[in-house]
Amino acid sequence: MKTIIVTGASSGIGRATAETFLGAGWAVGLIARSADKLETLAADWPTAMALPTDVTDAQGMQAAFDRFVAEHGRLDVLFNNAGMFGPSAPIDEIALAAWADVLSVNLRGMFIAARLAFAQMRRQSPQGGRIINNGSISAPAPRPGSVCYTTTKHAIT
Repeated sequence: MKTIIVTGASSGIGRATAETFLGAGWAVGLIARSADKLETLAADWPTAMALPTDVTDAQGMQAAFDRFVAEHGRLDVLFNNAGMFGPSAPIDEIALAAWADVLSVNLRGMFIAARLAFAQMRRQSPQGGRIINNGSISAPAPRPGSVCYTTTKHAIT
């Protein structure tokens, strides 16, 4: 059975992606902060594994990846999708703490997940896999008031 971990799996694109892979018969690790939403999704699919974790928590992410790989033996794909929009405002009205929160989830979280996936894919046999870092149309076509989100999606692109 092929395996994938999806971050941001509790809603939106992440949930839709998880459901698509589950429907195709893959084992899917579901990562997001919303444990209740992940458990509800996992209850409908025998090959789903809820891994409630904050993507910015390196130790929590390590534990989630370890649990998934212990169960399935390998990781074929990471769909690195978790993200947040942040405040919608002109740049001079955005608090530095809010800016830091968006950077932490959208960049640090993506780096942590990619780092863990790469390490697993490099040491498994057969070696390899795919890491998909999900960007946004907001990178080349930003919306007004989206400086936090747009900046991080430019970085991903």
